Amino acid sequence: MAHRYVLLWPSPASDIPLTGEPQEAYTASMEANATIALREELESQRDALRRELEELGYGAGVAAYDPNFADSSQVTAERGETEALATTLTQNLREVENALAKFASGTYGQCESCHGEIAPARLEAMPAARYCISCAAKRR
Repeated sequence: MAHRYVLLWPSPASDIPLTGEPQEAYTASMEANATIALREELESQRDALRRELEELGYGAGVAAYDPNFADSSQVTAERGETEALATTLTQNLREVENALAKFASGTYGQCESCHGEIAPARLEAMPAARYCISCAAKRR
């Protein structure tokens, strides 16, 4: 049995690079889609962090412990671990909410230190990033 191969080539029109207004419109559309995706990711992270805090008993930032439960070293250790986790989750929640507030104010993607643009790749990796890579490195 003989194999048949069909080669598909792009049409000549697709080989022409976009320039001028078509390129600007395409770039703006891609940036808008990326921005929407980042906002949705942040909203999803916010909801997940809130759920995790509620599961730990930190709905309003205060742990809900059973006062009648016997206090032992194991309970104290577990409480310490829970509080450390809740502190981390609360800090992450603040960062995400800060990023969402920047969307509302129109400053999302702007470095809080130098006021330059945060690279899209950095925002994709860390949607709640507050600093450009240069300023973040200086803060360490």
